[in-house]
Amino acid sequence: MPGMLFGLNVSTQVQTGTDPAVAARKAEQLGFDFVSASDHLHGGRPTYEPWTMLSWIAAATSRIRVATRVLAVPYRPPAVLAKMAETLDRLSGGRLILGLGGGAVDEEFRAFGLGVRSPRDKVDGLAEAIRILRGVWSQPRFTFDGRLYQTDGAELEPKPDHPIPIWLGTYGRRALALTGQLADGWIPSLGYAPPEQIPGLRERVLGAARAAGRDPDAITCAYNLSIRIDERADPEPSVVAGAPDAVTERLRSFAELGFTAMNFIPVGPGQQEQIERLAREVLPALRAAGAPRERGRYWPG
Repeated sequence: MPGMLFGLNVSTQVQTGTDPAVAARKAEQLGFDFVSASDHLHGGRPTYEPWTMLSWIAAATSRIRVATRVLAVPYRPPAVLAKMAETLDRLSGGRLILGLGGGAVDEEFRAFGLGVRSPRDKVDGLAEAIRILRGVWSQPRFTFDGRLYQTDGAELEPKPDHPIPIWLGTYGRRALALTGQLADGWIPSLGYAPPEQIPGLRERVLGAARAAGRDPDAITCAYNLSIRIDERADPEPSVVAGAPDAVTERLRSFAELGFTAMNFIPVGPGQQEQIERLAREVLPALRAAGAPRERGRYWPG
């Protein structure tokens, strides 16, 4: 029985003497299925722009997938993003996971002169962006007259060789319904969606998929979570922490909630050692347990 998918965060922080491609190659060697990066461009802390960084990573690796976790839609016009995504997916050999969100941090958009969108506009913008992405990826000339975004006979060549999976980081009622209606994956974070809330949130996604005539099993449910492998660490509500056996059991409980993928963000001291312990002492036990994963049409086996 196929096992779950496991991803690893690659920090966008700029540090002297470090290269994110080195971290990604190590993750590939350790058997992770994908690496991911967040999208926060504004701030005093030195960081890389995630799309450029993931392109650098894709060029330096051969197997591991690269995922945006998640791109804030207001930063990039959807039709331009469609071209960016097709190019990266093609040049990486079909390894892109396009994670999208409406944009959570208003300060960032205000600082960059992009304005601050209402909650309604964030969800509507996300929906329009997905329709434009899929439209220019599939139609010879695509015209779209949305409330927030428009295209006029947009031509994009070449077309993607396969459907590029779109995962959404969503929480609100309308956004969850949108995920079920249009997306290929749902990637909530432990800090914003604790386990006790997951059944209700997940059912909104899957229920919306069924109502739209889609197969809910084709939607990848991925849990984004902070983790600390450390026998001296006490569990925290927003961090999976403790000895490998304790961490394994908690992660197994997440699989029982219906998650078919997990993305890990190591926190605390000794992160490289934690990553190696996670790969060698935790993930094999989870894979051996045979946690099921349906292989949807947007995640080829």
